[in-house]
Amino acid sequence: MRTFLAIADLWGLDEGQRLLILGCPARSTFHKWAKTAREHGELTLDVDILTRISALLGIHQALVLLHGSEREGIAWLKTPHHATIFGGHRPLDLVTSGTQDGLMAVRRFLDAARGGIYMESMAALDGDFQPYRDEDLVIS
Repeated sequence: MRTFLAIADLWGLDEGQRLLILGCPARSTFHKWAKTAREHGELTLDVDILTRISALLGIHQALVLLHGSEREGIAWLKTPHHATIFGGHRPLDLVTSGTQDGLMAVRRFLDAARGGIYMESMAALDGDFQPYRDEDLVIS
């Protein structure tokens, strides 16, 4: 939890974003966790919270490895990206979407880049992509 708080501070996340990353615990619960962690007390967190923190740690590590500095990695996180998974939004928006899947998607994207299998979006394939709208869905 201490490392989560340090990364959240480094990334400039507000309290709302921190709560979303952690799966929306009550504010009082979050503040209790933060206080306990800062005082080096014992803390028991459930698997969902630990998975979310692990994903954030992996994202941070990948950003440091892929970019020349922490500052460049954070800038990437806060800059709109045109890979299909981000749809022109900032990767940070997916990280702070409140879902574990959003965190894991960014982590998988960065892990793929670290492994050399990342591919820039191709205008010929992705240029005409239009996201589905609610009206396009047929439920029978």
